[in-house]
Amino acid sequence: MKEIKTVDAVGQVLCHDITQIIKDVSKGPVFRKGHIIKEEDVPVLLSVGKDHIYVWENDETMMHENDAAEVLCEICKGENISRSEAKEGKIELKAECDGVLQINEETLNMVNSFGQMMIATRHGNFPVKKGDKLAGTRIIPLVIEKEKMEAVKEKAGTTPILNVRQYLPKKVGIVTTGNEVFLGRIKDTFTPVVVDKVREFGAEVVGHEYSDDDNQHIEDAIRKLLNEGADMILCTGGMSVDPDDKTPLAIRNVCGEVVTYGAPVLPGAMFLLAYYGENQIPVMGLPGCVMYASRTIFDLVLPRIMVGEILSKEDFDRLGQGGLCLDCEICTFPNCGFGK
Repeated sequence: MKEIKTVDAVGQVLCHDITQIIKDVSKGPVFRKGHIIKEEDVPVLLSVGKDHIYVWENDETMMHENDAAEVLCEICKGENISRSEAKEGKIELKAECDGVLQINEETLNMVNSFGQMMIATRHGNFPVKKGDKLAGTRIIPLVIEKEKMEAVKEKAGTTPILNVRQYLPKKVGIVTTGNEVFLGRIKDTFTPVVVDKVREFGAEVVGHEYSDDDNQHIEDAIRKLLNEGADMILCTGGMSVDPDDKTPLAIRNVCGEVVTYGAPVLPGAMFLLAYYGENQIPVMGLPGCVMYASRTIFDLVLPRIMVGEILSKEDFDRLGQGGLCLDCEICTFPNCGFGK
């Protein structure tokens, strides 16, 4: 840094905070470190006794913190995301719409390993609302090497770290299985729970079929809903490993292949996901816990399905850490550790 006359400082960058004290009114920084001095700032600086100030010595190999923050923002900002102005090397990112936040963890970790810069985010693969804060970026020093910022930008590539994917207008078909419900022995209390959950994300229930425990009848019900235009199928009941639980077999016979039957999540270990046809229509088998537990694996999977994400077996394998719901007396999901 170097000392110069305040009257010659327009366009220069402050190297320290400038404090202003107004008796019985205020005391605090009138300009922050990193502030770029404007013409109208000069009288203010003179009024607080700063005839000379320390500024950053211009060096073409270095980049100001706000300019470097712009580089981090470019690396981060994907679709449906807004940003704040750069201030003191910081930029804040927010959701422009309701949807699911997706994060490129590999690139995020790479950037944070570079040193002298950081990106902090909320957890990915969870719903966000319009206006929600998603991430904050920060350059640690006042100035940073241009070469370093160019290197991190090149290594990050062109795929942004953060995206918010909007919910799709899904048409949902529900198949309720089980002799006890089909024959009217008990009331169907499962379907209303499922309907409420899918409507939360803007889905429309376009069909509902009941079936007994015959796997061929369950298959027929699934195919009927698919033929009627459903682009997501939810099957309730018959999802355990008991010999008379035929829902998994029916789903397998319709879809041909199952992504997963079972997941490292409690409640929800007996969850099943498959995809049908070239359009990869999701077909899910929901375990009984979805009916009575406040939060289950269905709450972790449904938002991602609703934005059109095609999930793999590996996506489920990664759910083990954080996959245990603590069944808190007052549920604060998603502001808790479940699924994270």
